[in-house]
This record gives sequence, C-alpha cells and structure tokens, in this order.
Amino acid sequence: MMLMVVLSACSSPKIKLIDASKFNTNTSEYKSVALYTLRNSNGLVSQITNYGGRVVNLWVPDKNGSFEDIVLGYETLDGYLNSNEIYFGALIGRYGNRIANGKFSLEGKEYTVATNNGENHLHGGIHGFNDVIWSANKIDNQTLELTYLSKDNEEGYPGNLKVKVVYTLTDENELNIEYWASTDKATPINLTHHSFFNLKGAGNGVINDHVLEINANNYTPVDHGLIPNGKIESVHGTPMDFTIPTLIGKRVNTNFEQLVYGLGYDHNWVLNETDDELRFAAKITDPKSGRSMSVYTNEPALQFYGGNFLDGSDVGKNNKPYNHRTAFCLETQHYPNSPNVANFPSTILEKGQKYYSRCVYKFSTEK
Repeated sequence: MMLMVVLSACSSPKIKLIDASKFNTNTSEYKSVALYTLRNSNGLVSQITNYGGRVVNLWVPDKNGSFEDIVLGYETLDGYLNSNEIYFGALIGRYGNRIANGKFSLEGKEYTVATNNGENHLHGGIHGFNDVIWSANKIDNQTLELTYLSKDNEEGYPGNLKVKVVYTLTDENELNIEYWASTDKATPINLTHHSFFNLKGAGNGVINDHVLEINANNYTPVDHGLIPNGKIESVHGTPMDFTIPTLIGKRVNTNFEQLVYGLGYDHNWVLNETDDELRFAAKITDPKSGRSMSVYTNEPALQFYGGNFLDGSDVGKNNKPYNHRTAFCLETQHYPNSPNVANFPSTILEKGQKYYSRCVYKFSTEK
C-alpha cells in the first residue's frame, strides 16, 4: 500500500538546515558562492548551492513522518573543495559519463578533451559543470534557476554553450530538474544530475538492502575501462536484470564480467520506450524506513551507480564517513561515449537547435 506522508514544515523539528554563511569564503574566486533553501507545502526541504549546482541536502519523511537528509554531501564549501569524490550532488556537463580516450570527431575535425578517468574522459573533464559557479536566481520558495555560459573550447569542447537549469521542489513531493541549452557551434552535450542518495539517510549504512526496479530490458555492456563496447544486450538472465524489484545486494558480488569491470553496478540501462512525455525509469525503496523514490525522464537511458568507489576517506555531514556502497546514483542521460558510436542516439546539439532534458525524482512512502 502506498501512503504519501504530508506534514507541515513546523512538524519536522529534526530538520537541520545548514548555515548559509558556511558557504562564504574570503577568496575572490568563490565570493559569489551561496546557498539557497527550497521548501514545499508538505515539509520537504532542500538546500542547493550555485557551486556546481549541487544539492547539498534533501530532507524527506519516512513512513512514520520522521525526516532524514538523504543525499551525501558537506556542511561547508570547503568540504566540497577538498573532497575525494568531486561529484556529490552536482550538475554534470558538458558530457555526463565517459568518452573513450578523450577524443571525438565532429564535422570532419577531431577534438581532444581531458582524460580524467584513466585513459578516458569523464563528466565534462577536469573542471566540468560540477566545478563552476553558476549564476543563480531564486524565483520563489520552491524554485531555483541556474545559468552558465560554457565558452568555446572550455575543456576542449566546441561552441559557446548557454545552459539553464531549474530546480523545483514541487507540492507533489518531487525534485524536478529541467535543463535547457543552445550553442553557436555543433557540440556534444549530455547533461545530468549526480546526487548520491541513501534513503536511510546520508551516511546511515549500505544501500545493498534497498530494493531497485529499472524499467529497462537492455543495457550497454562495457569494457574494463567502463566504455560501452557498442552493443546493446538483454538484461534477462543476468545480474543486470532489475525489471522485477530486486535487492541491490542480491547479485552485486556475482562473478559476472560486467560487475567485475565496474566493481559492482556502474552501467547504463536502455530505458523501455513509451509514448508518454516522461517515461518511468526506476523505483527504489528502503524497506526499513519505507522511503521510496521513483524516477521519470525524457532521456533514453539511466546510469545506475552503486557507490563502489566510496571508501570512507570522505567524512561528510554530521561527521559521518561515506563508506563503500553507502549511496547510489540514478542519472538520467544519453548513452556513454555516444559521440564515437554511430548506432547510439546522437548527443550532438547543432547551432540553432534547442536542448531540453528533464529528470523527476518523486518521493513517497510505503508501509
């Protein structure tokens, strides 16, 4: 049975908001960094910084109405600047996920971008969108607009790319993320969001006991560098099959080549097609707390990452270490390495075209 918990903000005394002054610095480089608080009518609260467009916290109730902050992160700007895991809560661009060997060809010209993940390019490069200061406009109590101009040749990408992202914490208990972009020169683009979630609360244990469903009959297998091999294969009969709700930890340590390559789950699922404007992508539930998160998107794919590279070296909010597999990411996106794979959906934005992407994280509770 599904039960939507509706509480007023005043009935959630355990919500601990971060002092915005902790995101102020004395350095000119970061003087424009700020922290913005969004609230909906049901008591859900999120704080977002314009440094990397990061969701710093997200307070969501459990089946008993108790709120927990369910995203990993830090209480200060310095925490993000000095973290080993640089993507906590961040907006990702120009290209989310990997590009093989940091190279792609476009309109007869070869481009080289940073190789910041072994021999490959990851999440936009050394200074991707996670590492820039966005211009911010808090439209109302539930909506934050962020804009950024990524200049021609930034991180090696062609074209001046204008980007707008709007976060809305809706009264339907959704964190709605919308992306718009335009360019003056053809360029690859694959924007996504990289919150590390734990439905028990940030730092409150492993997520292998969460139950996951992914609306995908196929996925893109990878090589040892986590680059897709160009094939699209069925999940059925493999540990990649989440078409039926399954414990994340049930098969994660199986001696299956794809799981060996990723040290667990770190793969791209090809979402089943639908005529709906937004397709259902995934649902994940923590049985103990009853918290549940459903994901909807207009994107063709979803990257599920199971926190395999967290190792406890990052200590976050409430002085809790972020240990191995204590968070998951569900990133709506196009396929990895699409600029180099002709049979994958194109990620090239042409001059005069408009880019639009949407991701909805919808929260509810189950008894």
